[in-house]
Amino acid sequence: MKDITAINPKRILVCQLRQIGDVVLATPSVSLLHKKFPQAEIHVYTEEKCAQVFANNPAVQHIWSIKKNELRNPFKALAFYRKVGISGYDLVVDFQQLPRCRWMLLFCNAPVKLSFKPPWYNRFLYTNWPESIPGGYAAKYKSGVLKPLGIDWDDERPHLFVSDKEREEARVCLSSLGVKDDESLITLDPSHRRDTRRWPAEHYGKLISLLAEKRKDLKFFILYGPGEKEVALKVKAVSGLEGRCVLLDKPGSLRLMAAIIERAVLHIGNCSAPRHFAVGVGTPSITIPGSSSSAWTFPSSDHIEVVPDLECQPCRRESCARGDLACLNNLAPEEVLVKILDKI
Repeated sequence: MKDITAINPKRILVCQLRQIGDVVLATPSVSLLHKKFPQAEIHVYTEEKCAQVFANNPAVQHIWSIKKNELRNPFKALAFYRKVGISGYDLVVDFQQLPRCRWMLLFCNAPVKLSFKPPWYNRFLYTNWPESIPGGYAAKYKSGVLKPLGIDWDDERPHLFVSDKEREEARVCLSSLGVKDDESLITLDPSHRRDTRRWPAEHYGKLISLLAEKRKDLKFFILYGPGEKEVALKVKAVSGLEGRCVLLDKPGSLRLMAAIIERAVLHIGNCSAPRHFAVGVGTPSITIPGSSSSAWTFPSSDHIEVVPDLECQPCRRESCARGDLACLNNLAPEEVLVKILDKI
């Protein structure tokens, strides 16, 4: 590998295809690249569902949005990968080494192609990689790929840039649901596709019911994605809060979600993308992580986790070895309530 600490790229491509939370966690690396090379154009290569994460980002000049349905045709796919690859990049940073990244790199003649240490059969696609990366916060770990460029993580947090127009859209949306401009709002994210990372809906409902008794000025907005409305409705039903607990008829866009979380005084949820959105817009957060590790938590007192004292936590598993999901089921709403009252 060659020494690349002195390179001066004019055009950079950052590859982070998915998932939404992981894409948010790539934004600190984009900011670090922009600080190091302020004269360079930075382009992003990502899936269509994640492209909204980079909207309004002043460090990003172009987004290559992968529309997977359109690329089912192999000839169209290869034409797209070639178009991206030959777009004159001096530096490519690949955070995932996924097939759609590797196909693009086959057409790319960038003098520097940087990634995590790849398996031997993919090494021909890359010119440089760090031999080892220290653990810790996920965005810090991700930025470790940039070490060969002489870039170190400097506590850079994820960033989502909400526009005034988006803030107004959020205000109008909340007003239509009965949330006044001067009322304090808490956002909730009670959904997760994995059982080991989903605090029971009944617990969320009881939590906000208890919180509403303590704080009469609070209203609650429940976030949910495609196929998750049933969970949101269950939380609302258990809470018994009616007009003080609101949600949309259909899932909103990522940009609307970002603007509503920014409007909130606190975000409470499971270990999924909205917790990273909260960090990205500067809203304090409390997460019930379940099996997740603390590596997903931004190192700040504004963003905390509530976990029970169990030897098996965090197990990082997708199924519970104990069989009782104690890290979630045994975590009482009253325990979480204490942490919330300390923050608001």
